[in-house]
Amino acid sequence: MRKHLEPGSVFLVALLACGSQAHAAGTAHSSSVTASMAVPQTAARDAAAGKISAPSAENPVVVLETSKGAIKIELFPHDAPKTVENFLRYVDAGFYADTIFHRVIRGFVVQGGGFTPELDLKPTLPPVEIESRKGLENKRGSVSMARSLDRDSATSQFFINLSDNEQLNRGARSFGYTVFGRVIEGMEVVDRIAGVQTSRRGEMDDVPILPVLLESARRTEP
Repeated sequence: MRKHLEPGSVFLVALLACGSQAHAAGTAHSSSVTASMAVPQTAARDAAAGKISAPSAENPVVVLETSKGAIKIELFPHDAPKTVENFLRYVDAGFYADTIFHRVIRGFVVQGGGFTPELDLKPTLPPVEIESRKGLENKRGSVSMARSLDRDSATSQFFINLSDNEQLNRGARSFGYTVFGRVIEGMEVVDRIAGVQTSRRGEMDDVPILPVLLESARRTEP
């Protein structure tokens, strides 16, 4: 798969070449992202600059337990409040348990959060409004929402940037992809995932030959 957006191509999509995703409000219960989670934008800017500064005590932190190891991510509710709230609803509902990283492109991204090991797409909540903005960049280690060509189509799927992917940022001719967090521990695990062998399965490219499981996602202390 090429690393650039092309007219008519489907790229980092929440639905790969199919338009029949079911929205099931019952698949997750609500969780509040309160004002206490709001933080200065410096943490997000540090992530955009590739720095690994200490997480803010006010920012929610989530641990992704994978079959390759644990990944700890800090979320940015001040910069992407709707996206963080949406992500935490899935986390608190246990939605991500036993899903897979279904797209792995070395030097680019690893993407997961929507498919079972059998490549069945899980039903999701309604999509969330895009919150990409200039200054929040898809740098190495940043965590962003996957979506279809519709800018407001992100649901449960997310990706972790393996490189500085400027073509995914918001610009004059592109809405880009919403950055809502950063990896603060376990980037070596992300790189381990990026090193697996992939192949084409059905209509999907870049699928790991041996499934990389996202065993669970849970909130934790910074």
